[in-house]
Amino acid sequence: MPNINRRKFLANSALGAAGAMLGHTLAGCTNAGQVKAGVNRFGAEPAGKQAFDIMAEVMKYRKIDAHAHIWDPDSGVPESQIELADKLKIEKLFISAPVTRGLAPPDEIRKANDVILKVVKKYPDRFIGQMTLNPAFPKESLEEIKRCTDQGMVGLKVYTQVKFNSPLFFPIIEKFIDLKMIILMHVGIGKSRIKFDKREPENVSIPEYFVDVAKRYPEGMFQFAHIGGGIDWEDGIKALQDSPNVYVDTSGSNNEANMVDFALKYLGEDRILFGCDNSFYQAVGHVLASNLTEAQKQKLFFGNYNNILKKSGHHVN
Repeated sequence: MPNINRRKFLANSALGAAGAMLGHTLAGCTNAGQVKAGVNRFGAEPAGKQAFDIMAEVMKYRKIDAHAHIWDPDSGVPESQIELADKLKIEKLFISAPVTRGLAPPDEIRKANDVILKVVKKYPDRFIGQMTLNPAFPKESLEEIKRCTDQGMVGLKVYTQVKFNSPLFFPIIEKFIDLKMIILMHVGIGKSRIKFDKREPENVSIPEYFVDVAKRYPEGMFQFAHIGGGIDWEDGIKALQDSPNVYVDTSGSNNEANMVDFALKYLGEDRILFGCDNSFYQAVGHVLASNLTEAQKQKLFFGNYNNILKKSGHHVN
């Protein structure tokens, strides 16, 4: 059986076996976070091979999670996310609570944003709130933007109530351009990213809508959600390559080994953001499994999103 080197181990698993980080006993692991390079299925280690400490690699990089969610402030989820973030050196998590079902009227939107405000008030050093809106209610949306930004929220997460290139979105986009903040837009899981799929909501957004919006508003900043969340991420990345103000985040639970390298090829190193969407180990593994240089990993984990935050004065020191 051929030896498994560091690159192949990470690439094949994308740290899907990252339970090792927490001390779980897995094949090829010694103590917490340590993986022995070249260990075969009988546990023998070839002469000259040194143990590779995954956690040392993880902890090298400062991280900002550009895509996270909390829907219940009293469920213990905020505390568990902080615990995971500590283990993975994620300094800040940008959290939202989008309304994912029903008509999402203004009162539900307000309640969702109040959840995030409550969490941020309790843990201001770890969480930064992103509001959610339903553009089908334009007057109420603009009022909610003011209410939320007055209380320190930074950025917007939107779900599937309105297509991203709908004129209903235009006043909201223009407001966020004035605020110099990014808009994170949900994208369908599966083929609806490129063409509609009956599994997806009618108003789910696809890459072409991002292209339309980016062309109409070149001064805007738009985040294409979770390239690790569906089977056609390659097509989505290709569709966005000529839209320089559209960023992609690495969140999602899929463990495709070359995802980040593919995004780098088509989008460049400045347009890829580290995000987890609550799939923490996979998101870290996507980056560590890549062929990015040390400087590029630093940009992806921390620098790229922090540069976006600098535009509105909300960057992490």
